[in-house]
Amino acid sequence: MMIKKAITMTSAVFFLAPALLAPTLTLAKVDEEHAEQLGQNLTFVGAEHEGNKAGTIPAWTGGYSKEEKALSDPYAGDQILFTIDKNNVANYKDKLSSGQVALIHKYPETYKINVYPTHRSAAYPQAIYDATKSNAIHIELNAAASGLQGGDRGYQQGVPFPVPQSAEEILWNHFTRYRGGQIDRIIHRMAPQVNGKYTPYKIWQNMAFANNVKGMDKDDNILFYFIGENLEPARSAGTMTLVNETLDQLKEPRKAWIYNAGQRRVRRAPQVAYDTPQNNSDGQATSDNLDMYNGSLDRYDWTLIGKKELYIPYNNYKLHSKELSYDDIIQPGHVNSDLTRYELHRVWQVEGKLKNGLRHVYKKRTFYIDEDTWQIAVADHFDERGELWRIAESFHMNFHNADVPWYTAEAIYDLNSSRYLISGLSNEVKVPFRFGGMAKKSDFKPSALRRKGGKH
Repeated sequence: MMIKKAITMTSAVFFLAPALLAPTLTLAKVDEEHAEQLGQNLTFVGAEHEGNKAGTIPAWTGGYSKEEKALSDPYAGDQILFTIDKNNVANYKDKLSSGQVALIHKYPETYKINVYPTHRSAAYPQAIYDATKSNAIHIELNAAASGLQGGDRGYQQGVPFPVPQSAEEILWNHFTRYRGGQIDRIIHRMAPQVNGKYTPYKIWQNMAFANNVKGMDKDDNILFYFIGENLEPARSAGTMTLVNETLDQLKEPRKAWIYNAGQRRVRRAPQVAYDTPQNNSDGQATSDNLDMYNGSLDRYDWTLIGKKELYIPYNNYKLHSKELSYDDIIQPGHVNSDLTRYELHRVWQVEGKLKNGLRHVYKKRTFYIDEDTWQIAVADHFDERGELWRIAESFHMNFHNADVPWYTAEAIYDLNSSRYLISGLSNEVKVPFRFGGMAKKSDFKPSALRRKGGKH
């Protein structure tokens, strides 16, 4: 199998050679020489090590890691450098997505982007760095780009493609990014009305990646297991959803079950994928909008546009603060812009266009993926006419007490309905997120749903 050349990184915007962008999907791992870039001119997960020439993006110096029970804001003393709003948005369009610009125009009196100094805070456990370097020379996509293969046991953990050579590889980095191995948390989800009024859905969630589940076989086609239980409001309390997220969804589609508390009955859920409405979203998001993007890649033709600098939500410790109430955060049209923090970071730009003959409510979608975390930071979604429709943002935060770069919330804004959905807020939840530990495979079987009901 041929060995592809590593991509030459620059601090400025760059575009890849057409040969590397062509969707041939004869995708290959890199050789050991190119993998040696990790930890040198590239970080251990594949980002550019150095800052940009302007000095507005610093070099990565190890990220921020500090063990403490209650997360502190290491950048609380930072002052706003400048604000992008209706008066000056034209001056910054080259470092904003089309959707971010559209939000400023739609809400000229209230939506703004407060830009702070950039901190490359992302830090991961050493085991993730070690696994990533091994992945670089062993892991590759299968022919359909629907799954990962290679090595003695296949993909286990870490970034599968730290030196990416296609849009599909970058998206797989997002799907598989480290989120603590196992996550146990209680969060709220709201879909505010046009006037800003909302009903909070309180949800317990547990997600365990295959590497953190006892009894997994190397041939198990599982990326992670997920259970969610509605705790509030009372009309939905006790309803649970179980998902077995398969690694190769063309080989074996995602499996899902629903437990109805009133009937004490478990039933197989209809397809929870693609553009089916997201649970508790009031129609404001599709299933594959969750986590900014999830599921199979097969309905789109993907193109890697290149890399650029973008103002993205980053280090949003203020938005995570327990001192805030949801009334402080939720406003008509969008999240309170005084509480969000944006920084200049390098992102990978990936575009998906709906394939001929296939169906999805989004004809095109553009993702901007942070180089340090492989998280989709901003996403623009276009309707069947090709017009901008929904804009999503993930509010990054580094859970430095567990070395888990993730986000404190994600929001998707609908330009047509003037509404939005925000998921993941935990300001009014006393229990902190819990990361790590090993789960049991038996805890994620349909038979386990009934005995789990009402325990949270």
